[in-house]
Amino acid sequence: MPQPLVTEEELQRALADPERRRSAFTTVVRLYSQQIYWQIRRMVYNHDDADDLVQNVFIKAWEAIEGFRGEAKVSTWLYRIALYEALNFLKKRRHEEENVISPSEEGDSLYLLDRLTADEYFDADEAEVRLQKAILSLPAKQQLVFRLRYYDEMPYDQMAALTGTSEGALKASYHHAMKKVTEELQRSE
Repeated sequence: MPQPLVTEEELQRALADPERRRSAFTTVVRLYSQQIYWQIRRMVYNHDDADDLVQNVFIKAWEAIEGFRGEAKVSTWLYRIALYEALNFLKKRRHEEENVISPSEEGDSLYLLDRLTADEYFDADEAEVRLQKAILSLPAKQQLVFRLRYYDEMPYDQMAALTGTSEGALKASYHHAMKKVTEELQRSE
């Protein structure tokens, strides 16, 4: 039985090799499915939607695998696909439902919070609901930076590669987001 691919370089070489690509991609799915799921879930707040979007991410990744040049880590490449999938999903849903909910950011935030608490797989306590409400009160870019840093502990250089934003701007954005979340949580106690 062949040894599993363990390093980024081995994984990238295997993805570049047409004879090993399918096996390597199976490894990619196994290694990154859970991380991609949680990245998306924290954005769309619904298990079923996140599950569907994870499948879309890996379908798009497979379809684009020949174009993957290895200039970024596999995880960064997948995170970027997942980010755009989730953002496009939210934009589409917002457009479809703009007559149902207020088209304001506050309306979207309340709607997402309602979806989260109504999700049968959501089993958190009141503190988690307050945290999610605080996160949703942030501007979209700060929400993204906060989630990537707080939940995924993603380094700023990887966030910069993912978002196309400078590390300094990301650090400032995270600092402001953390301050706002802290203030919102103190207010809601």
